[in-house]
Amino acid sequence: MMTSTIFTIARQYGSGGRQIGKKIAERLEIPFYDKELIAMAAKQSGMSEAIFEKADEKASSSLIYSLLMGTYAYNAQLTPNDLPVNDKLFLLQTNIIKQVAQKGPCVIVGRCGDYILRDNPNCFNIYVYADQESRVKRAVEEYGIEAKHAAEFIAKKDKQRANYYNFYTNLKWGAAQNYHLTLNSQKFGIDRSAQLICGAAELLHSAP
Repeated sequence: MMTSTIFTIARQYGSGGRQIGKKIAERLEIPFYDKELIAMAAKQSGMSEAIFEKADEKASSSLIYSLLMGTYAYNAQLTPNDLPVNDKLFLLQTNIIKQVAQKGPCVIVGRCGDYILRDNPNCFNIYVYADQESRVKRAVEEYGIEAKHAAEFIAKKDKQRANYYNFYTNLKWGAAQNYHLTLNSQKFGIDRSAQLICGAAELLHSAP
């Protein structure tokens, strides 16, 4: 199946969004970007990948928000090195996401991909969610989270992702109007969710 679509996937923790994205990439034989974006950002900046991993998808209470919102008083001495690690990573990943999208179809997981590529007509933006029970089950069985701490860990990760998205986009993470499709992965499973998304993208971009 040929495609020109750039898939961006926002996902609740434990919903299987990453696995679904991987299946889409395999099915369509297109590049897949998730943690790969961290490695690419580290290579471009010369900074440690481990440092960026700690900052990944975490918002900072710093000046980048003011810069994005246009409320920061410009300082001619300001350089990228003056930014906190979180903001530096966000800017690097923003540039990388735009670069990979220019190259052609791909799957991008998280990191405000839908917002960063909001002006790209080939984007198909998806939000993947699932019920609490199935998310806890996946967190324990696939991600190795202790069962007694799984629900708390899931809530923490979701809050972290929401804060990151809300902070850098000034939009609400998970709000239906920000996506072309919201999907309950527990109802369809990983394989059928990927199949459904591919079919929906084909319909979207073949519409007159």
